[in-house]
Amino acid sequence: MTVKAKPILDGKFWILEDQGNRVGTLRIDENNKYIVSNARGVSSFNSRGSLTKTFGKDFFEAKASISAAISNRDINGYPTSTDPFNTMYDVKRNLPLFTKSEKSKSLYCAGYYIIKFDKGWVKSFCPKLITVERYTYNGPYKTEIEMRQELSRVK
Repeated sequence: MTVKAKPILDGKFWILEDQGNRVGTLRIDENNKYIVSNARGVSSFNSRGSLTKTFGKDFFEAKASISAAISNRDINGYPTSTDPFNTMYDVKRNLPLFTKSEKSKSLYCAGYYIIKFDKGWVKSFCPKLITVERYTYNGPYKTEIEMRQELSRVK
């Protein structure tokens, strides 16, 4: 078990993960003690050092690894707004699709789009599939620049 602390509020609150699965939280209380809450209960630690002794020297994850995870946010070269789950490709409509969590049933389209609503064309990043089905759209585009060029062309 290699538990890592991912910062949510810098220096105040962390999510504890074990191989990508959330296993608990870590926070600093009003007495500057570190409070770990997980399935086993609540534990208190007096210092950051006592946490690293218990969970290992790599417990506090480096910020560089967070930015490395962002680079995996694409489907077939089209960027996504979050880490994609349940990725698929709609061959009929040429749409890269994904869900935002493993159990989600809402499908999103990866990439940049322009969508024609009643008031006119609007730019959109990773819209819901149902929106793309209901309205006229152009896309997907791999970059925001491509999408903006097409938006200025249709206006």
